[in-house]
Amino acid sequence: MPAGIPGGAAVEPGWLVLEEADVSLTVIDRNTALVVVDLQKGIAAYPVVHPFADVVAGSRALCDVFRRRGLPVVLVNVTGRAPGRTEMGGGPASFPQGWSDLLPALGVTGDDILITKKTWGAFAGTGLEQQLKERGVTQVVITGVATSVGVEATARQAYELGFNVTLAIDAMTDRELEAHDYSISHVFPRLGETGTAAEIIALIERSA
Repeated sequence: MPAGIPGGAAVEPGWLVLEEADVSLTVIDRNTALVVVDLQKGIAAYPVVHPFADVVAGSRALCDVFRRRGLPVVLVNVTGRAPGRTEMGGGPASFPQGWSDLLPALGVTGDDILITKKTWGAFAGTGLEQQLKERGVTQVVITGVATSVGVEATARQAYELGFNVTLAIDAMTDRELEAHDYSISHVFPRLGETGTAAEIIALIERSA
């Protein structure tokens, strides 16, 4: 069987396979997009359980590789929230000027796809699905904040829309360690595959 493929599942032509058996990341499609969730100025000021700079650095490293390989980079910011009532509050939100600006460290280019959302997930009501499918994208790699909110919601939506999902678990964080750990250990394995930014980069670079 192909190395690294559980149960000997067939590998379709044009896929890249990681041979090491000690990581959960096995396959990156050739038409893969990077989706960076909510790395923006206002959210960068929130207290999180891992260094925010590390999340940005991992995301930027992935951005650089995707851009160099001509693969789509999607940079997502949030400017609102869903209007429904919740026990923790809800309704329209207002934010100070500049709160939703993407972090300069991401190195935004004219070729990046910029998506603004008003809910947790990057696909709901944004047209992102259409933009990716028009480009032939079959897989997304997701980074950003918060692990259990914007990242998880985006991963759930991507999975339900038929995309293969990969999550760069060292390029994301949360305000609560328990929520971060639960998403990684219990939710993400049901939605796709996980790996570090370095493992994902190595797998992409092997296509050369």
